[in-house]
This record gives sequence, C-alpha cells and structure tokens, in this order.
Amino acid sequence: MKHTHHDPLVISASKLGISKESINPKALTILRALHEANYDAYLVGGCVRDLLLGVEPKDFDIATNAHPEQIKAVLPSTRIIGRRFRLAHVHFGREYYEVATFRAPHNDSDHGQVGHEGRILHDNVYGNIEEDAVRRDFAINALFYDIFRDEVLDFVGGMDDLEKRQLRLIGDPETRYREDPVRMLRAIRFAGKLGLSIEASSEAPIRELAPLLENIASARLFDEVLKLFHSGQALPVLQLLRDYRLFHSLFPATEKALQSDQSGHFLRLIEDSLANTDKRINAGMSVTPAFLFAVMLWLPMKQLEAGYREESYPDPQGMQLAASDVLANQVRFTAVPRRFSNVTREIWLLQSRFDYKSCRRATSFLENRRFRAAFDFLCLRSVAENDVNLQASAAWWEEFQKADTERQLDMCKAVPHVKKKRRRNKRRGPASE
Repeated sequence: MKHTHHDPLVISASKLGISKESINPKALTILRALHEANYDAYLVGGCVRDLLLGVEPKDFDIATNAHPEQIKAVLPSTRIIGRRFRLAHVHFGREYYEVATFRAPHNDSDHGQVGHEGRILHDNVYGNIEEDAVRRDFAINALFYDIFRDEVLDFVGGMDDLEKRQLRLIGDPETRYREDPVRMLRAIRFAGKLGLSIEASSEAPIRELAPLLENIASARLFDEVLKLFHSGQALPVLQLLRDYRLFHSLFPATEKALQSDQSGHFLRLIEDSLANTDKRINAGMSVTPAFLFAVMLWLPMKQLEAGYREESYPDPQGMQLAASDVLANQVRFTAVPRRFSNVTREIWLLQSRFDYKSCRRATSFLENRRFRAAFDFLCLRSVAENDVNLQASAAWWEEFQKADTERQLDMCKAVPHVKKKRRRNKRRGPASE
C-alpha cells in the first residue's frame, strides 16, 4: 500500500480527557521498560479508541520499534508467537499483553507475501510508526497514545472519524478486504458494539466480497464468532451480519433454516437468546459458547432429526445422529472445540428429560451438571415457540427447583402419569411374537 508522507495530527491527551491514570498498571510497566531501553513504545488501537469514546478498554495493545527478540531481551517473560504475523506476548503469570513491532506495507519478500486473491500470507515486514498507521484496518484503530509526551498521534484522520462516529477503512476498501476478509467481520463488530456507521466506500464492497470468508481457517472464524456474539451487543451484530450477507459464511445451516421458518419462532429463539447473553455479559456474568451454538443450530438439528424419525429411528438415537450431523457440518465453517460441542449436544439431548416428573427422576435431574443450561434453553424455547405445554413445563420446573422436599413430593404426585408409546424401529423388522 503506497502512501504519501505527512506529519501526524498531534493532540494533547490531557485535553482529550485521557491520562496515564486510565491505563492498566501492567501495560504501563511494559511501556516504561521499553522506553528506558531507548525504544519507542505507544498504546495503540482499540484501547486508545475506547478511551476517547469514554468506554473502558478491554485490552491494552502496545506498538514499538523494537523487534520481537529485542522485546524479549528487555522483558524476559515474553513469548514470541505466530508465523504469519509475529507478535510478542509479555506474560504476567497467566495474564499477557500484546506487543507488536511497527509494520510496513507488504513487499515481494518472504516476510510480506500476498496470495493470488490478494490475501496476506505473511505480515512481518517491519517499518516505522507512520507506515504502521497506514497499514492498520480502520482509521479509528490507528491512533497512537504516547504516555511520556502526553500526546495522541493521528496519521490517517481517525480523530475526524471518531467525531463523525463512523468506521472508515484506510486505503482502498476492496484491496484491504481481500488482504484479510476478516476485516469485514471486524467492521460489523465495531459498528454493532460501538454504535458506529460504516462509511459509504468502506461499506460498498462487503456484500459482494462476503464469500471470501469461506477461505478463512475455521478455527479463526470460531474466535471471530465469539467476539461478535459475546461483545455485549450481539443483537445489532446479528442484524448487521445478515444485512451484509456475512452470516451465511459463519452459520450456513442456520441462515437456511431461518429462510425456511415460516413461523418466525427460530428467529425469535435466536434474538431472545442473544438479548439474554447481552444482559449477562453487560452485568459481568459468564456465558458459554456451547449455549450460543445450541441456539444457532437448534432448528437445523431438529430438521435433520425429523428425517431420522421418518426413517423410524428411536427418538434418542435420531437426535444423537442429527446432532452429530449438524455439528460435523458446522465445524467446516467455524471450528467448534469438542469441549463446547459436547455441551451443546447435552443441552439438546436433555430437553426430553423435562417430560419426566417422577420424584426420583426429577430430583436426580436437578443434580445434573448441565441442568441449568438445559433449563435456560427450555425457557427460551417455551417463549419463542409460544408453546403452552413447554411454558407449563418450564413453570413446573421453575417451582420444583425452589420447593422444599415435601412440596416437591406433592408436585410429582400431582403430575398425571402418561405411558409413552414405544416407537417400533421398522429398520430392524417387526418385533418377534
């Protein structure tokens, strides 16, 4: 990416309302260590943007003219990671802070290769601060904060974009998206999370280039999915992903199911779940990717299960097979680690246990480690599907959890016993006389 040299806009950080007091002490330790070793070191990217927007930063990223090995010499707890993009992670116990060397525009060397579709294969051409600024993605993410001079440096008009509350790619948008298609997802995440508009020229190529995401490693897309839907603003993010035709590249089976769902129940299930997730995240509570995938893939799984039922598979087996099919298909697009996909499967399979309300089975079910997640899923389904039977079941289990032993016994006795018909498996032939 060629650019013309120009001096940055330099603004007093104090006048912008930010100071060293807002910076994580461990990030300050890194900045001071590099400074004392005669290297330049700045806070950069999202933390500077968030400080200027009055948002508490989640991460404090640092940019420096020191190379990874030089960073490690100054800060021995550093681990150098990555091949495509070498980074220094400075560790403080289990916690680490990312320190990146200034990058320059890509060249034809082994350190700066670009693939035939324009995607960056290697990104280890080192440069100076101005070169680093112009090769970042969005102008609002290319602001540098020098804590030693109390200055914010803006090479690319990021301050103007913050004033306009807009996202604008640095350079030619199509070229930049082709270099790294994940930038399209980042645009959606920042727009949704921060309530920003996407500048017209940066927005224009997204729908056409959306299929490029299918060339991105599924493990990387899994990480992006978590950033998108665990941002605290998942509802607007979902709408934007669908509007810009990016959702299909992440959850193709989900998008197909949404298109075919005439009732609208599935969309409501997803929206209610995401609203609940946003509420939990913004209240500082934990969430699990397993629940997100259980919601997103529920209807695709149920549609496959219906096919197995038509072939006369028993209910538990049909759901097991459908769950395996839908999860195996999903990992081709977003790799779901087994520790999460196994929990997703459990949440689905446990839904049938809410039908059994004998005292022995009900009290045993309460002790199941996945009960709470399965129950939350039942409650969401009961509302989204507007099913009176599910709603009655959810209400019964809500009361059962809070009741004392005597009340639990009375509740179980009051439930009419219905003997379920056993489904004959036609595939195995008729039952013997």
